[in-house]
Amino acid sequence: MTDQYNKKRIENLISFSMGVMKGENGKELIDRYQDAIDNVTPFDIIELENKQINRGVSTSDIKKSIGKVLNSFYSSLSGFEWETPAEGTFLYYLMLENRALELKLNTIKQILKKFHMEESFTYSMLRNKLIPLFLEILDFDSHYIKKENILFPYIEKHWNNYNPIKVMWSLHDDIRSSLKEIILILENPQGIWDQLNIEIGKYFSLTFGMIIKEERIIFPVAAETIPVKDWQDMHLQSFEMPFIYIETPIKPEIIIKDIAWQKECSFKTETGEVSLDQLELIFGNLPVEMTMIDENDKVIFFSDSDNRIFPRSSAIIGRKVQNCHPPESVHIVNEIISAFKEGRKEKAEFWFKFKEKLIFTVYHALHDKSGNYKGILEVSQDISRFKDLEGERKLLNWN
Repeated sequence: MTDQYNKKRIENLISFSMGVMKGENGKELIDRYQDAIDNVTPFDIIELENKQINRGVSTSDIKKSIGKVLNSFYSSLSGFEWETPAEGTFLYYLMLENRALELKLNTIKQILKKFHMEESFTYSMLRNKLIPLFLEILDFDSHYIKKENILFPYIEKHWNNYNPIKVMWSLHDDIRSSLKEIILILENPQGIWDQLNIEIGKYFSLTFGMIIKEERIIFPVAAETIPVKDWQDMHLQSFEMPFIYIETPIKPEIIIKDIAWQKECSFKTETGEVSLDQLELIFGNLPVEMTMIDENDKVIFFSDSDNRIFPRSSAIIGRKVQNCHPPESVHIVNEIISAFKEGRKEKAEFWFKFKEKLIFTVYHALHDKSGNYKGILEVSQDISRFKDLEGERKLLNWN
């Protein structure tokens, strides 16, 4: 990312932000750093978080104060002029999804207002109104997944320091956790209104705050620092995931040039030979998903099918695997990689619930014939139906 910030202003903004983190008097801090606050830009915010993390400030500490800090900057950030994305672009549809989400959140606000003002509007009635709305909002997770799997890899490609997107991913997970907690409280007949009220307040703060972070900071900076061709690629990749609450746009046509040598190539080993087309069919129809990471921790391949468990886009190819996970789980990724590289372990197994499915994931250490470490193969499978299997089936039964 180009050097589009004022270094002295950055240091003042860091001092202001650290003062907020330490609980110092807010008015005195604003008075002291008023000039820096009045002139802050989205580029400044990116560099501010970069420097904080590089100086050892944790993602957790940044998140605790980020709301108060950005509230102080809101006026200046709102005045920053940037070219709003045109229709038919990746950012345009992300912003359109935000408008649709705001409508749903404002509907919830009106229901809550009615609950507070009308005595006849009982808590039971409130629950019945809110449960379907919050369940519908679960779908908005695809918006965050598109950022994590499509936008973030291109930001990593073009920005020297991309620590702020790590903070943003962590905030995505906070939003997910808060929404799940709201639904748990609502679906529990014994749920307490005070608990629900607090959690909804937290969720609204996180969600509306995320929209501000996207449209006042990340999107403007990304729009000015990522080439047009990459935005076109991102838009095409976005069709692999749902467009949430908005009409799916017409997908641009892709001109595919036929390369003759590809048809002539084949994959040949001691166990047989298949063409590239046949190899693609094999990977596309296996009942498992595979992702390969090379010896340098970079993603180099993933299998594709119409019924993927986890979203993937071609943007992750060449991406460090550590950047494909939220900050809170990177230490597990690094632990697995270290154990594999050092030869202490050859396999790591996990099973967990994901969108009402039971997923079994295995990480395999890969070695060449000389025993040299060559990377990791991740294999994931939905094993939900396996739990209910009993006895045997040895005869054909299409049912």
